[in-house]
Amino acid sequence: MKETVIVDVNQKKSTISPDIYGHFSEHLGRCIYGGFWVGKDSSVPNIHGYRSDVLQAFKDIDIPNLRWPGGCFADEYHWKDGIGPKENRKRMINTNWGGVVEDNSFGTHEFMGLCDELGCKPYICGNVGSGTVQEMDEWIEYMTFSGESPMSRLREENGHKDAWKLPYFGVGNENWGCGGNMRAEFYADQYRRYQTFVRQYGPDKIMKIAGGANVDDYNWTDVLMKNALGFMDGLSLHNYTFEYSWEDKRSATEYNDAGWYRVIKNAYRMDELVRRHSEIMDKYDPAKRVSLVVDEWGCWHKTEPGTNPGFLYQQNTVRDAVVAGIILNIFNNHSDRVRIANLAQAVNVLQSPVLTEGDKMVLTPTWYILHMYKAHQGATLLGSTCATAAAGVENISVPALSVSASVKPGKGSDTYTITVCNADAAKSRTVDIGLTGLVKNIVKAEAQIVTSGDMHDCNTFEKSEVVTEKALAVKIAERDTVSIELPAHSVASVTIHA
Repeated sequence: MKETVIVDVNQKKSTISPDIYGHFSEHLGRCIYGGFWVGKDSSVPNIHGYRSDVLQAFKDIDIPNLRWPGGCFADEYHWKDGIGPKENRKRMINTNWGGVVEDNSFGTHEFMGLCDELGCKPYICGNVGSGTVQEMDEWIEYMTFSGESPMSRLREENGHKDAWKLPYFGVGNENWGCGGNMRAEFYADQYRRYQTFVRQYGPDKIMKIAGGANVDDYNWTDVLMKNALGFMDGLSLHNYTFEYSWEDKRSATEYNDAGWYRVIKNAYRMDELVRRHSEIMDKYDPAKRVSLVVDEWGCWHKTEPGTNPGFLYQQNTVRDAVVAGIILNIFNNHSDRVRIANLAQAVNVLQSPVLTEGDKMVLTPTWYILHMYKAHQGATLLGSTCATAAAGVENISVPALSVSASVKPGKGSDTYTITVCNADAAKSRTVDIGLTGLVKNIVKAEAQIVTSGDMHDCNTFEKSEVVTEKALAVKIAERDTVSIELPAHSVASVTIHA
C-alpha cells in the first residue's frame, strides 16, 4: 500500500517548545525511591544519591523539564516535612499510592539537585487541597528569594545559600478530584487567592499554571478562563489512554488486534481534546498568551501481576511506542497552544521510558520514541498533510498514518525532521514524503525506526534490546521527494538535508 505525505516548507508555523517533551516524577511506587533516588550510600552506582544510569538515560533524550512531587501526592505534601537533617524528617503513610511509608528523605533540595544533574527545568506542583496559603507563600520564598528573610535563612541553614530558579509552578493538582473534589467555580476563586502568593522575586519569571480539566470537562476550562485568565500563564489538561476505561483497565502486554486498535483510537482522541479545549481558550485569549499544559498523559494499563496495585507498575510494548509517537505528533501540530507536556511517569510507573530493578535498568520502547523525536525540540513546525487510508478491525477504525514535520535552519543547509507512525497492526506502507516549495535539492536523507516483529514485544531485564531504534533505508526519489518502506506497527523519523 502506498501513501503520500506532503510537507510545505514555506508554511512555517509555531516553534515546537522543548517543554512539550517533559516528564513527571511523583512520590508513587518506585518512581522516586529506587528510580531516580537510591541514596549516597547505595551499592547502585550513583551521583550524590541519584542513579547514574537513570540520569544518563534522561540526559540522552534531552529532558527539558521534570514535574514533582505529584500528582495526587502533591495535595497531601507539606514541603517542610522534606527539608533539614534526614533523621528529623517526618514519616507518613502515602495514602494515595500503596499505603507505604514515605520518609521524606527526598524533598525540595533533593529535587532541585536532581534537576541540576539532569540539566532540566524544575516544575513544582503546590498543595491547594490540604495546604494553606501561608505554606505555599513560604515555599516560594524558601526556593526563590535571595534577600534577607526567615525562609531564605532557613534555606541557607539547610545547605543552599543561593536561591533557585523556578520556571514553572502548578497551583494545585486535579482539584476536581483527588486535589479537593472542588467545583470549577470554587477552584477558580481558590486559584486566584493562592496564586497571589506565588510571588515574583527578582527577574526570573515563575510561570503560574492553573489546575485544568479532566479529559473532556470543557465547562471547567470555560470557567477557569472566564474567571482567572488574568492570573494564569498556563492551564493544565490531564488525559490517559486506556483500552476500555478508567474502571476497566486491561493488560499492557496481552491484547488482540481489537485491543491494539482500541488503544490507538483512544490515543488519537488527544487531538480532539486539545482542539476543543484550545477553542475555548481562544475565545478568551485569542493571542494565545496562556499555554495549554498537558502535564499528565500516557497509557494506563493494568498493573503487572505480582506487583503492588498502588505502585502502577506496567510493561511497555510496541503499542505504547506507537501511542507515544501519535500523541507527540499531535502536540507538535498544536504547538501554538500546547507548550508544556509531561509524560506520566518517568521511572517504573505507568508509561515509563525507564524501568529499574535493583541495580538493573532497561530502556522501554517509549524511550526510543523520545530519543528519535528529540530533533523536534525547539524546531519550527511545518504544515503537513497525509491523505491516509484507514486501518482497523471489526468496528474500530483509525487513520493508518500520523505525521508531524519541523525544520531547523543550518549554515549550509536546512534540516527537516518528519516523524511518521504506522498504526496499522498488520500492513506495511510505502510512504513518499514530498517537500513542496523546496527551492534547493535534497542532498542527504536518513531515517530511524522503532518497531519489532511482534506488536506485543517489549524490553525486559533479561532481554533488554528487543525493541530499539534502528536505521531505516530511505531513497531520494526526486529532487524534493524521499521514499521509505514503513513496516506495520512502527514509528519512523526521517531527516532530510536540503
